[in-house]
Amino acid sequence: MYVLGIDTSNYTTSVCLIDEAGQIVQEQRQLLAVEQGERGLQQSAALFQHVQNLPVLIERLGDLTGKLRAVIASTRPRRLEGSYMPVFTTGSGMGRALAATHGVPFLETTHQEGHIAAGEGSAGVVPADHFLAVHLSGGTTDLLEVRRLADGYNIAELGTSTDLHAGQFVDRVGVALGLPFPAGPHLETLARQASDDEVTLPSPVDGYNLSLAGPETAAMRLIEAGTNPADVARAVERCIAKGLEKVLRKAVQEKGVKSLLIVGGVAANLYIRERLVYRLEHRAVGAKLYFALPKYSTDNAFGVARLGLQLLP
Repeated sequence: MYVLGIDTSNYTTSVCLIDEAGQIVQEQRQLLAVEQGERGLQQSAALFQHVQNLPVLIERLGDLTGKLRAVIASTRPRRLEGSYMPVFTTGSGMGRALAATHGVPFLETTHQEGHIAAGEGSAGVVPADHFLAVHLSGGTTDLLEVRRLADGYNIAELGTSTDLHAGQFVDRVGVALGLPFPAGPHLETLARQASDDEVTLPSPVDGYNLSLAGPETAAMRLIEAGTNPADVARAVERCIAKGLEKVLRKAVQEKGVKSLLIVGGVAANLYIRERLVYRLEHRAVGAKLYFALPKYSTDNAFGVARLGLQLLP
């Protein structure tokens, strides 16, 4: 018997089937198409693509007759009053229809909780019911204080980006460098060719909050000045890593919480991961970092399905 998880985020349609032991039986994902040179999708365009993609992905799972225990979908971005984005109505509607057809419960969770659950499921469960998490993506750059609950997570926002999110920063600079959208993996590949560590960007931090609009402007100036694209790409990575280090160091010291889980698409970047581990685990801070596998750092339905299993009686 299986639990089917569905997630319809800003840029990915995804479904995941897990068994009662929490192991993945099958998963399917489809990135939403963004035209070359564009820096994102309007909600209406993203929703339309989900409507097209989701039936195809469900069909690829095969005949599920008599095999489902529950269907769960992420129905909103966060567990907050008023949290809403149109794209999640696609997964919610399909999930309700499937659950009714198969005569099983329909369960709901949030996109953010799905990311955290995917992080725990692929990195190894964080050995604490109270931990810090960072959610880095195109729509979030959040420092979170997390407490594990029976039905998911109690999440308190400690800090965020006051302007651009980390994924937006990466994508805008990446597109300006001529990279495809979404630019994250391409920018990471380009940055490996960097040769000048003196090319830097500011990393403004105020308390637990980051600001990335200024660094974006500075990066655009570097591009206009003809700076080596690889050096600009590495400067973007370094800027994000330095900003995160500042807020995480402060949070560990002030909250007394040593376990840190890093999730979201930008968290798949190997340079950012390695720098944070070095600076926060090996520089007398005493933190222990957990990262989702790169495959489960980006948007996926694995964590959503895991939460569905957890919600079953």
